[in-house]
Amino acid sequence: MRCSTRSVRKPAATLYTSRMRILLTGATGYVGGVLLDELQRQGHVVRCLARRPGKLAGRTTATTEVMAGDASNPDDLARACAGVDVAYWLVHSMEGGVDFERADRLAAERFAAAARAAGVQRLIYLGGLGADDDRLSAHLRSRHEVGAILRASGGDVVEFRASIIIGAGSFSFDLVRTLVERLPVMICPAWLATPTQPIAIADIVAYLAAAIDLPAGPPRIFEIGGPDKVSYGAIMQEYARQRGLRRLMIPVPVLTPRLSSLWLKLVTPRYSKVGRKLIDGLKNPTVVTSDAARREFPIRPRDLRTAVRDAITSEDTEFAGKRWADLADVEDLPRRYGGKTEGARLVDHRHAVVAVAPERAFAAIERIGGPHGWYACDWLWQLRGWMDRMIGGPGMVRGRRDPDRLVTGDTLDCWRVEACEPPRRLRLAAEMKIPGRGWLEFEVVPRDGDVTIHQTAVFDPKGLGGLAYWYAIWPLHELVFRRMLAGIVRHAVQA
Repeated sequence: MRCSTRSVRKPAATLYTSRMRILLTGATGYVGGVLLDELQRQGHVVRCLARRPGKLAGRTTATTEVMAGDASNPDDLARACAGVDVAYWLVHSMEGGVDFERADRLAAERFAAAARAAGVQRLIYLGGLGADDDRLSAHLRSRHEVGAILRASGGDVVEFRASIIIGAGSFSFDLVRTLVERLPVMICPAWLATPTQPIAIADIVAYLAAAIDLPAGPPRIFEIGGPDKVSYGAIMQEYARQRGLRRLMIPVPVLTPRLSSLWLKLVTPRYSKVGRKLIDGLKNPTVVTSDAARREFPIRPRDLRTAVRDAITSEDTEFAGKRWADLADVEDLPRRYGGKTEGARLVDHRHAVVAVAPERAFAAIERIGGPHGWYACDWLWQLRGWMDRMIGGPGMVRGRRDPDRLVTGDTLDCWRVEACEPPRRLRLAAEMKIPGRGWLEFEVVPRDGDVTIHQTAVFDPKGLGGLAYWYAIWPLHELVFRRMLAGIVRHAVQA
């Protein structure tokens, strides 16, 4: 049964107006970014303090100000806190260096001092669940210490403590997903049986936004979590179930968090830097022990099954609206084997600049496939189609409805047209038999009298087989997709 996040009604006894002036730190992070969308939707006046303001380009509304600055710099904090009613502290330093505890402590002290000097009425902070005792990991100890520093400032402080956040973009959830996708057989250390109380990102943001409307009062701590008390292993099993993956999990008592972190570096090196610190905290139970949040907020978090389903759906929705042409910003970096990773997806992006009108460039793209061929290596496409038919796929025999024009829903050899927006974008969804889901997208972007044609292949692998498939055919991608883009450019110029 699905539990929903109910709308939060504003209490009568509140000191705050419906349109608040809010400082949001950490807006370029995952939770901060989702919270920013919600605060803007509610019509608040928001100021974001960001070291890299460009990361918020296109994500803010007219009521949001983006201020360049460092959340650990006293002068930047003083400027950011001036004139605001409520300030969110959603920053941490785990990725910044070895001594993250000291960095977090200093930043919190400076933030509290700046907020107090500016007369900020309320501070809202998101920390981590865990009992306050000597067994806490360095990560959770630091989260609690930051909360204590803010509460000691003498102001109105609302601290939330949460366990693993389930959402497409949450580091903890992405780590779970990566391990499940890559490991058909998992050797499970004892800490995977540690009890936890995961919570969906939508419910986290609902609590954070609702905290604005709490009546004024002394510093408060709210422990928040979903209704399910499960183990980390159970979260992995639920994700595997919803992805249709069979995973064998073998428990062993001897794999310590330290050994596990070394194993993590081998399996998922991109997560190893922060993952080692998080794994050290998995020995601590992270469950809700107080019902204060349930009594104070009319929010009923969704269960684990719904949270995982929403995370997977959210990633698909975000992908559907993504402009893969934005990846051109990093195209000057050396290309690496397998391309770029975007969440769970693998991306092969390339682009070319051509001095033609957008309509001519798109016309060349729109003629792709069918009797016109694929501009390069047609024999390889035919071989791929023959192999696909051998395993029950459509192959390359379906052709296309019209030799020159495409519309959304058309079949195109072994693809289906998912989006066709002349003269800007064409997105094809793969219908051949592959261990995952694949897309091929073209986008035409006018720029300084020329146009840039962006060509992006995207693959959402299903398990280890999907990853093996992508990396095995990468050399063919390098050959076929490079020549295909060159052929499109050549045809656009000659047409």
